[in-house]
Amino acid sequence: MVTMTFHHWRTHFDAQAARPLPPVEVPALTPRRRLALTRSLAKFQLGESGEGRVAHEIDRVTLPGVDADYRASLKRFVAEEGRHARILGLMVNALGGTLLPRSWTERAFVHGRRLLGVRFKLVVLLAAEVIGIAFYGLLARALPPGPFASALEQICRDEEAHLRFHADFFLAQRARPLAHALLCAAWWVVGPLAALTVLVDHRDTLRAFGVPLGEAVGLMLARVREAAHRMGSPAALEALAVHR
Repeated sequence: MVTMTFHHWRTHFDAQAARPLPPVEVPALTPRRRLALTRSLAKFQLGESGEGRVAHEIDRVTLPGVDADYRASLKRFVAEEGRHARILGLMVNALGGTLLPRSWTERAFVHGRRLLGVRFKLVVLLAAEVIGIAFYGLLARALPPGPFASALEQICRDEEAHLRFHADFFLAQRARPLAHALLCAAWWVVGPLAALTVLVDHRDTLRAFGVPLGEAVGLMLARVREAAHRMGSPAALEALAVHR
């Protein structure tokens, strides 16, 4: 029986909430890079803005690991994603762009989150964290050092924590082996599909900043495997054992 507590996550998110927004001074960019970056960040800003429903739904479910601390932590996680949306909004405005009312990738993630119950919605949210870590990290490394890149690195670090937070929830689901196995199977579909979707939708930005497609694919798939391992996926654990 897996026993998972979330008090430390509640404390973590409480501490994070006190931070001021980082500065977003725009570095010198070619027109092509500026336009590509603006488009990509506007799409990610939209995605970071729309995860509030699950914070209300979690109050009505009974699942392993879901206690008062988990419910409070999930709501603080949603608030932190809202903070990311504000930072990205400042970045888009600083770049001279406008925020998007909708995009096809954002609609795809929304429909995916609404497809089944809370656990599947959290699978989709985990996918968003994985691709966020990879893409924000790639952009931060490709940009000149400075406040703009540092702000993206801060979001990336937050997403790293979010990955561990969601993975702890899925690890707790091992108390119900069949449900956990189905969630892990869902991850091996949703995770790679989300990575492919982002790679296609943001390929112009990757090209503009000279990021090789192979590097981006490898990084995202490595993150998909890491998330699977953290959530206790049997396939990931078997693969880990083979490579030891």
